[in-house]
Amino acid sequence: MSTGAGALGVLDDFGFEAAAIVLGPEGVRERRGDVERIRPWRSVTKTLTGVGAALALQEGRVDLDDPAGPPGATLRHLLAHASGYFYESENTLQAPGLRRHYSNHGIDEAARHVERAVGRDFGDWVQERIADPLGMTGLYWEGSASVGASGALTDLALFAAELLRPTLLDEAHFAELTRIQFPELVGIMPGFGKQEPNPFALGLEVRGEKSPHWTGAHNSPRTIGHFGMRGTAFWVDPDADLALVVGTSHDFCDAHREVMPRLADEVLAAHAG
Repeated sequence: MSTGAGALGVLDDFGFEAAAIVLGPEGVRERRGDVERIRPWRSVTKTLTGVGAALALQEGRVDLDDPAGPPGATLRHLLAHASGYFYESENTLQAPGLRRHYSNHGIDEAARHVERAVGRDFGDWVQERIADPLGMTGLYWEGSASVGASGALTDLALFAAELLRPTLLDEAHFAELTRIQFPELVGIMPGFGKQEPNPFALGLEVRGEKSPHWTGAHNSPRTIGHFGMRGTAFWVDPDADLALVVGTSHDFCDAHREVMPRLADEVLAAHAG
């Protein structure tokens, strides 16, 4: 049931089942649809992995400049899609740091590096250091640190709220988590083509000046988040002091490319300021 200005009415334009939650710093501002349905998060999982790595960094278990992945690469390269790995393979396209090449394998390898450093299963690390403290009781972790999480939008909203008002990371490590890594790199944004540049932080996408994009025209360049190819997405805009989580019953498609930016701009118009 909607509790705000009705910006989430745009969800009807998807043409298939969709739900969403709008968050401000005080909590939920608006919600619509089945926010308790368990949904595959797919690549949204990468954001949990980024925070899990940042927590290990904060505890002194890892360093972002640790050698990891292909020769010449570091944990920083892996988390920022700059290691040179192929999408789903340990083969490489180029040397580290030359291009932003989106890689599930790179994120999985980053998690394996953290796992070795903390001496425990990475999924357990995420559960204990992120999910349990935030009350994400319905999070399911099924192996892959790049695409393996699933859960309800209510759990994703708790995670988005943490990125809006961080409590797990201190100021310096949260800044490192969300800072653009290798800011000059060009690359292909899955579903949206070549972006020059194509900014990413540590497991988080940064909006920057990308166009076209799945966030709104009025989202700030500092907006962070991710979308997953099974139709789940979220963004956190620190300038607007807002977050939006969205889940749909359809794989990412042209409807998402058209509706998601409009939805974001409606949420910003109704709730920002």
